[in-house]
Amino acid sequence: MATVPLIDVRDISKHFGSVIALNGVSMVVGAAEVHCLLGDNGAGKSTLIKTLSGVYTPSAGEIVMEGKPVVFHGPRDALDHGIATVYQDLAMIPLMSITRNFFMGREIAAIKGKGVTERFDIKRANTVAKEEMAKIGIDVRDPTQAVGTLSGGERQCVAIARAVYFGAKVLILDEPTSALGVKQASVVLRYVAQARARRLGVIFITHNVHHAWAVGDKFTVLNRGRTLGTFAKGEIAREELLNMMAGGKELEELGTELEEFARADAAKGRESPLEAGAAAERAMAEALREEVADDQRFAAQERDRPH
Repeated sequence: MATVPLIDVRDISKHFGSVIALNGVSMVVGAAEVHCLLGDNGAGKSTLIKTLSGVYTPSAGEIVMEGKPVVFHGPRDALDHGIATVYQDLAMIPLMSITRNFFMGREIAAIKGKGVTERFDIKRANTVAKEEMAKIGIDVRDPTQAVGTLSGGERQCVAIARAVYFGAKVLILDEPTSALGVKQASVVLRYVAQARARRLGVIFITHNVHHAWAVGDKFTVLNRGRTLGTFAKGEIAREELLNMMAGGKELEELGTELEEFARADAAKGRESPLEAGAAAERAMAEALREEVADDQRFAAQERDRPH
């Protein structure tokens, strides 16, 4: 028996007046799968995210969740169906605590008492936030500390842990590594893999092919609102994905133009800008090597000098 996918996007289109933002986009995401959505700026990634998360209503096409067609009437409706979105700006308040951010909009899950005695159970909420963060490998000593004191990668992890705790089946990550350094990006990618291990379907939106390749199982490439294709990891090379996303033809034309500029400069008997830049870099590297050698000689003299 075939496994029913968590979400099946069928020929989704979205028009804003005469502007066609999406034109017949399709993708299927199953449980325990990371599906990477790749595309350059303006490809339609953000519009697709907002359509899947209930912000926009599609102009055409349908969204099927676990075999049943659904129509979202807002972000809360999409969340109730199990689609959680972690946006690039994270939708967090830096001066509020980790716990308060964790339960933001879902405070009812940590309410105690009834009637006039009903209140937010901060003690229980602190315990839940700390335990859920520990499950994905973040050791939070004090969940009452401001979320703004965390690194960018750790804040991403708060958002991911929050989505998982509140029952997400499909986790949409909008450029989670774009503003992070190498070390923090690797932390987030590790947690993406953990979400897959917990049988979530992950839609990982990025324009960084290297990050996508590290965790992705399938890849869909968008270009100007259209799907260029969906590929399993074993069906395509990383370089092919990069060419499809960035436009291999444009890069090839640029390379040809640069070669022509270099030939024209050589014919005129002058150094091309590319050669001049390379020569400047070599001179700078040589100067740095000489400075290091001088420092090493000075340090050796200081060690040998009697005190």
